[in-house]
Amino acid sequence: MSLQEKYPKAAKMWPEADWISDENLREKVLQVWEYALDNSPLTPEDLEEIPFTLLVKDLKVSFMMHKRAVVHVSVAAAKEIKNQFGDELPIDLDILTAAAILVDVGKLLEYDREEGKLVTSETGKVLRHTFSGAGLAMKFDLPPRVVHAIAYHSKEGDMAKRTPEGYILHHVDFMTFEPFKDHLW
Repeated sequence: MSLQEKYPKAAKMWPEADWISDENLREKVLQVWEYALDNSPLTPEDLEEIPFTLLVKDLKVSFMMHKRAVVHVSVAAAKEIKNQFGDELPIDLDILTAAAILVDVGKLLEYDREEGKLVTSETGKVLRHTFSGAGLAMKFDLPPRVVHAIAYHSKEGDMAKRTPEGYILHHVDFMTFEPFKDHLW
């Protein structure tokens, strides 16, 4: 059975998973997303429509637009870093791609549906997505470097050391978020 058949929602949402050369890692990434979708009131269609943050009024950039940008910009940045520095700064593109696809998967557990409206779930009230996302990645036995990049991509990682993949993911996530929040126009 193909990965598209085993994980139909996740595979359709994330064609970028095909960039992961390690088939076992690719499957685990899709497993995490399929599980998160199965345990969230959010659908793939919702993720194409809801804003990626509520911190910016009238934001038209959807969750998936932001997530896809993070994946594409992270991989492009890593390739250019490798081009400039060669093996002096080792970056594992499979680890980076997997982490970039999974970076905000924990957000799916932050929602519940009551009387047809999306509300904050119990998980969302007590855990930030960095922790729930890292937990999901661990549940499906993703490599520690993927879990690390998910756990430390946001402000929670500011006091920790990051892997090269973690640094790239952290900076790309913020550079595709902060300009929407703090801008001069």
